[in-house]
Amino acid sequence: MGPLTDLLIVIQRTLAEWTRVRWSDLLFPAAGTALLVLAVLLAIAVLMAIARSIRSPRARRAAVGVPALLPVMRRSTLAGIRHTPFLLFLAGLPLFAVALADPLTAFTREQLTYPGRRIALVVDASNSMIMPFTTSRLKPTSNRAFFTAVASAEHFMRLRMNGPYRDLIALIQFGNNAYVVTPFTTDYENVLLSVRLLSDPVNWGRFGDGGTTILEGIAQATKLFEAFDFINASGNLMVIFSDGIDDKLALKGQSMEQLVATARQSSIPVYMIRTAFNCKFGDVREDPLWRSAIERTGGRFYAASDEATILRAMADIDRLSAGRIDVREYTAYEPRFSGYALLAVALWLTAAGLKVGVRGFRTYP
Repeated sequence: MGPLTDLLIVIQRTLAEWTRVRWSDLLFPAAGTALLVLAVLLAIAVLMAIARSIRSPRARRAAVGVPALLPVMRRSTLAGIRHTPFLLFLAGLPLFAVALADPLTAFTREQLTYPGRRIALVVDASNSMIMPFTTSRLKPTSNRAFFTAVASAEHFMRLRMNGPYRDLIALIQFGNNAYVVTPFTTDYENVLLSVRLLSDPVNWGRFGDGGTTILEGIAQATKLFEAFDFINASGNLMVIFSDGIDDKLALKGQSMEQLVATARQSSIPVYMIRTAFNCKFGDVREDPLWRSAIERTGGRFYAASDEATILRAMADIDRLSAGRIDVREYTAYEPRFSGYALLAVALWLTAAGLKVGVRGFRTYP
C-alpha cells in the first residue's frame, strides 16, 4: 500500500468524520484564543495597508504608468475570474478559525464503516510444538515451532497495523482446550502485550494443557464471534497457527463436518498455517485431512515448511483480507478540528496553485 493511497484513505476518513458531526454537537474550548489570533492577523493586515497608503512620494514617483485603454476595447466578461484565488483564500479563513477554536464533541455514539476485518488469531500451544523451526526474520524467542507460531501471529498483526486497516483482533491459545487470551479489540498494544506474554518460555512451560485439539480452537473462536454478535456478518476471519498434528475428527459430540459447516454458515473463513520445519505438504500425515476441512470453510491451507513459506502465506492472507467492517463507537471529548483544517488547507493550496500555475490569474484585466 503506497503512501499516496494511505494519504487518500486518511483524507477520505477525515471528510467522512467531518460530514457526520452536526454543528450543534460541537464545543469550542479555545474560541477565545481563535478570536484573539484572528484579531491580531486583522490588525497586521490593516497596519500594512496603512503603511502602504502613506509610503513616501519617492516611492509614488517610481510607479509605472500605463497608457489609457481605448474606448473600443471592451472589458472581458471573464475578467472577474482573476479574483478567484483571493476568494478561495477568504473562504478558507472561517474554516481555519473554526479549526483554531479546537472543536470537540463531548459524547457521541456512531455506527462507522472501516476497511478491515474481525480477525481471530488462534495459536497452538501443545507439547508437539516443541519441535525445532529455524527462522531469521521473524525473530522468535526460541527456534521452536510454538515460538515461531507466536512470532508469526505478531508479524501478521503488525502487517495489518501498517496497512490502512482498522481490524478488530482477538487472540486464542489452545491445546486440548482453548482459552481466550484477548477478546476482540482495536487496542493493538494490549494484544501485542498478550502475544509477548505467550512467547515467554516460562509462561509456556506453565501451560498445562499439552494435547492438540484443533477443532477446540476453531469452536472457541466461533463462540467468540457469536458472543460479540458477529455471526453472519461480513468481514470475519480466523487464522490458525499449528503444526497440524491432530487427527481428532469430533469434538464433544460434533463431527468435524458439523464444525466446519458451522464456520462456513457463520461467514468465518478459516486460514491455517501449518508450521512443521522441512515438511512439505503430505510429510505430516494429517495434511490432507486439514486442507480439505479448512478449504470447505472458504479459507486456505498453507503447508509452511520454512520461514519464507510462512511470510508468503501471511502476505497472501493479508492480500485476501481487505474487507470492510461496521463498528459501533462511543467517544468522549473527541477532537473534531481535522475536517475544518483539511478544507482550509485545500482551499489555500488551490488558491496558491491557481495563482502560481495559471497565467490568467496573474494578468491585468
